[in-house]
This record gives sequence, structure tokens and C-alpha cells, in this order.
Amino acid sequence: MKKTYFLSDAHLGSWAIPNGREQEKRIVRFLDSIKSDAQAVYMLGDMFDFWHEYRYVVPKGHVRLLGKICELTDAGIDVHFFTGNHDLWCGDYLEKECGVILHRQILHTTIGNKQFVMAHGDGMDHKEKAYCILRRIFHNRICQRLFAAIHPRWGVYFGLEWARRSRLKHDIIEGYFRGTQDCGIYNNSLNYQSLHPEVDFFLYGHLHIDVDIPLGNGKARFIVLGDWVSKFSYAVFDGEQLVIKHFLD
Repeated sequence: MKKTYFLSDAHLGSWAIPNGREQEKRIVRFLDSIKSDAQAVYMLGDMFDFWHEYRYVVPKGHVRLLGKICELTDAGIDVHFFTGNHDLWCGDYLEKECGVILHRQILHTTIGNKQFVMAHGDGMDHKEKAYCILRRIFHNRICQRLFAAIHPRWGVYFGLEWARRSRLKHDIIEGYFRGTQDCGIYNNSLNYQSLHPEVDFFLYGHLHIDVDIPLGNGKARFIVLGDWVSKFSYAVFDGEQLVIKHFLD
């Protein structure tokens, strides 16, 4: 049976990540290694450190990854792309040019005979009030149009510099997950499970850590996919079992 793959948080183009070209090549090698048995690939956000589409301009770079995505979609493999907090300013370029299926909200879907809930995971911790306000500003259409009025030379620079400072500030993010009680993403999943007890898997990115634990009543699994900055982790589902793996060249 064909398999389904899940990954997140590559932050390609980040000024805070050394050897960015090799990082991109590694993702491309991974996608190349799975193309023979993949029926779908889900990218759960922050694949780019900053992505903002102007009407006639898209960020330069990332051509190896974009080319590989096109190769997969041209071969009939579904590639699902979730917007994260770093690449939320997607227009229609990735859909029209690369053939991805774009998701801006939480997705509840069936794969095989299992129920999946997926999202990037940002904005789910309501204790982070400052970030929740900032997120609403970033998602506001008027604010997006005002930012788009800035020349790309300065707009893209500002976005990458903002992302660089954020990356350095949260470089030690392992301590973010201090247990289920303090994790907004986990608690939101718990609330969702109370309304949808049929869900088998809750998958997220955003936290840059590997988490695979039971959720609530134990029927579902709560999974955070790690990242493609240092962990190179992903999940693979064969129709019955979902396993977390790491891509080692």
C-alpha cells in the first residue's frame, strides 16, 4: 500500500541557520527517497522562514525544493502545504505553479481507515496573549495589503530579520513542552477530542520537539513532528500504523 508522509518546520532561508543550501538539499533527497511509495505528503507549516507573495514577486531561492514538489505533484502525489507562523503570507503561487493543496486552517480528514487532525499549531496557547494579538494582525487582510505596499527589497529584508531574531530568541525551545498541563496545543486537542472522539491522530509542528504520547482517553495519539533544522524527523503512515522516523543520509 502507498504511504503518507508528514514533516514540518524546515525554516528554509533562515539567516540564523548555517549551511542552508545543504539543509534544502537534504529535504530534497528525502522527498526523492519516498516518491516511489508515497501517495501523499503533508508539510505542516514553516517550511520557509519567511514567505510573502507580492502580486508579481515571490521570494527568491528554494528552487530545489519547489522543483521537487512540482515533480511529486506532476507524478500524481498529493502535496499538502499548511501555512505556519513564518510562511502564512501565501498567495496562489504554490497552488498554481507547484500544484500543492494549501491549508490555512486546522484539517480533519480520513487517511486509510484512520481519522487525522492536523495543523501547524501556532496560536493555540491562549496564555501567550501578546503573540495571539500579533497573530491576528499578521492574518488581517488590511495589514497584509499594507505590508505588500512596501518594496520587496525592504519587505523581505524585514521579514527575514524578524524571523532571524525570533529563531535566536527561541533557540532553546526544548523546554517549551513542560508537560501536557501547560501545553496549549495539547489542551486544544483535548477539547477537540471531547467533541470528536473518533479521531486517531493529532499531528502538529511549530514546537520543534519530538512528542508522541496518548491523548486524553488514550485512543488518540498526540504527535509533534520535530523539525528539519536539526532533527530531520518525520512521520510515515502505512494505512494502519504511524511511525516517527529520522532521515539520516
